[in-house]
Parts: sequence; structure tokens; C-alpha cells
Amino acid sequence: MSSRYGCSRYRCLAVLCAGLLSSLPAAADVVQDLLDEWRTELRAAGDKTAFSAVAGRTAWYRDIAGRSCPSCHTDSPHKSGRHARTGKVIEPMAPSTNPQRLTDRQHINKWLKRNCKWTFGRECTAQEKGDILTWLSQQ
Repeated sequence: MSSRYGCSRYRCLAVLCAGLLSSLPAAADVVQDLLDEWRTELRAAGDKTAFSAVAGRTAWYRDIAGRSCPSCHTDSPHKSGRHARTGKVIEPMAPSTNPQRLTDRQHINKWLKRNCKWTFGRECTAQEKGDILTWLSQQ
């Protein structure tokens, strides 16, 4: 059965879904844009250090006064966590498990700022943010 637009109901739905999905920013693009921004910031300060997934993993598991990223996110970025104070469920951080992760630039910046302050007692440096984002994007 064809619609008045010349395609079956299911074909039209498939075309519509494909169009909507293609308009969403890819996580890799958002991550790369942020990494480029932070790399430029570091170079302007005279630092030529590359981002490191190993350093990102180390930062993720670093415990400071009983606080660490796994305090809320669990030991695995592939599992759901719970906010330490509110108990609210936190969806998995790994993009391979949760495709919505790392697709929104503002969301990434907001939560890195907030969580670095809570966990480390200060905002993360561009190097730390780049390292953590590099590691998370590989999960």
C-alpha cells in the first residue's frame, strides 16, 4: 500500500528516521571538537602534551578524600551508577553502552565542571578534561 507521497508507510518511516538520525551530531565529532579546543588552549599556554587515555583512566579512578568518579559512576563506565547524595540513577558513561553519551558539547562541559569541582575540589585543567574525555570515548 502506497501513501499519497509514493512510498509505503514503512518506507516513509524508515526515510524519516534515517533523516532524523543523520542530523544528530556524532559523538566522535563532538569529542574531537572539544579535544581540539582544549589542545589549542594548552598550546597557547606553551604545553605540547598529548591527551592520554591512560592518564584519563588514572584520573577517573583517583580517590581524593573518599571521592572519585566511581563514587557515583561505579567501577565500570559500562554500568549505571547512582548519585552519591540524591540516589538518582546515572546512565552508563561508555558511548559503546550508551550511544547518547558524549554527543552534547554543553552537557559534557557542564558535567565535567561540576563533577571535577565535587571530586577534585577544583575545576579540571584542559589536560585533565582531554585525558578523561579521551579515555571515556574509547569505552
